[in-house]
Amino acid sequence: MKLRNVFAMITAAAMTLSLAACSGQSTASSTSSASSDSSSSADSESSVSSEKSTASEESSGASYTIGICNYVDDASLNQIVENINARLAEIESEQGITINVKYDNCNADANVMNQIIANFAADNVDLMVGVATPVAMAMQSATEDSKTPVVFAAVSDPAGAGLVASLEEPGSNVTGSSDNLDTNSVMNLIFAQNPDAKKIGLLYDVGQDSSTAAIEHAKAYLDDKGVEYVERTATTAEEVALAAQALVSDGVDAVFTPTDNTIMKAELAIYETFADAGIPHYTGADSFALNGAFLGYGVDYANLGRETADMIASILTEGKDPATTPVITFDNGTATVNTEICEKLGLDFDTVSEAFAPYCTRVEEITTAESFSDLES
Repeated sequence: MKLRNVFAMITAAAMTLSLAACSGQSTASSTSSASSDSSSSADSESSVSSEKSTASEESSGASYTIGICNYVDDASLNQIVENINARLAEIESEQGITINVKYDNCNADANVMNQIIANFAADNVDLMVGVATPVAMAMQSATEDSKTPVVFAAVSDPAGAGLVASLEEPGSNVTGSSDNLDTNSVMNLIFAQNPDAKKIGLLYDVGQDSSTAAIEHAKAYLDDKGVEYVERTATTAEEVALAAQALVSDGVDAVFTPTDNTIMKAELAIYETFADAGIPHYTGADSFALNGAFLGYGVDYANLGRETADMIASILTEGKDPATTPVITFDNGTATVNTEICEKLGLDFDTVSEAFAPYCTRVEEITTAESFSDLES
């Protein structure tokens, strides 16, 4: 059964909800996926709360529908979506409201992404959520006339991408959360671990907006330090594998990758290439370390997801205006070290942690897995 905002404004709403409760139906209803590669959860419209009392539904007629589009299937972005949904479920229970979620994943296909967003618009969703810069930008363009609120998640440079006028005053129907990377802090960690590093590899996708500023900052840092660097770029998984092999042949002492979704998606396929060659891979998110990189430095994506959900709720239930709702930013202070890779590189974790301590707020351990949920099982 679909619950839409208009149901809350007609007198038949209470009867509709009551019938649903009696029949044992959930608020979920099927919706076709625009992407054949999407996960099964991407093919449904459902309430993020699987168990909700009839009493709470009847106590509040408020019902909202949002559309979430994820850019690509990787550990970082999936963790954001999972935590958005988990927090929205809590908010439903706390406020006695219903938040129906339409979710899909475009798998980095622009045509599929635009179709997903068009479907959201046709369904008159109350708010759209764009996970990663390309989705946020497409949603911004698609809502220029309707002014449907858009909340983005994990956009590294919102102002640079033209999504907001400023972090403090977004200025339109778009706001959200940023995972902006403190590039200099990552570079400091490289030389804290190996002060004698002479050549650094820069591995990224030139088409990723999240990499643009970070790579420029890395180059400036290395130029100031007088350290040589080699750039290798890739746009597909196959190209990433070739670029990784090329960096090994280049004889680099370490590799840096910012919060780049293309490289992130391929990390499980390349981490052994670097580890076997004795080259530590320094990256811009803990999910890279989860998938085999030596180190991930940056924001807590679980917390980013929850904070994004709070923003979504404030716009839906409190009438907050995205134009005046500041972009959420985070402290980029956590260094996550893959202890398995650390050992394979011949490094002692305690020694590494001590060297990193002056340059981050804390150092955490992780082991190689495909997803964070695998570590919990």
